[in-house]
Amino acid sequence: QFVFHTYTTAFTLLNGNQTAKAEEYSLPQKQIFYGLGAISYAACIGALPLVFMNRYTLKSPLTQLITRRILPAPLLGLTSAFTAAVVRSPEFENGIEVMDRNGKVVGVSRNAGEKAVRETALSRAVLFGTTFFLPEVLMHFVQRAKLVKNPRRLAAVRMILITSVLAGMVPVSLSMFPQCGEIKRADLEPEILSSTEEPELFYNRGV
Repeated sequence: QFVFHTYTTAFTLLNGNQTAKAEEYSLPQKQIFYGLGAISYAACIGALPLVFMNRYTLKSPLTQLITRRILPAPLLGLTSAFTAAVVRSPEFENGIEVMDRNGKVVGVSRNAGEKAVRETALSRAVLFGTTFFLPEVLMHFVQRAKLVKNPRRLAAVRMILITSVLAGMVPVSLSMFPQCGEIKRADLEPEILSSTEEPELFYNRGV
């Protein structure tokens, strides 16, 4: 859990919107601090079901089904969205640049920053939630049909399924929202409204 969230947090940190922010703090330093906190929290939450099960020796089939098969996927999706939102929180705290159709920067908008972070967090939740949920559903049918009986082969089949679903979900999650996001003029701050008559403005959403 810790290694996984460290990787995804570092990826998020490197691929966010690079609008210059306030000068009273070092942006990378603040985001790294946020990221370490988010990684630790997400790793603990992700491991909690198994820790709880082992601590209280809950070994019934239903408990094992819930803690090992059902809970991990939604928890991973939620914690992935959480880490993305936390690491990129300076974007909706301080705003990101919005541009007109010609690429001219009109201003810095917190509303656009919030929209960009929300879209990225949602796409991250869909990516990892689906990647770890769908293979477990498929593995259930594989085991039920007794297509593979050897434990090592079952583990290999599970890894192949996870890799295949991940490969298919990456382009799906990236295409959920355009890289160059759009925001309506009416949704922007008053100080930006007064500086442009464009009905729609654009921003870099990040990945």
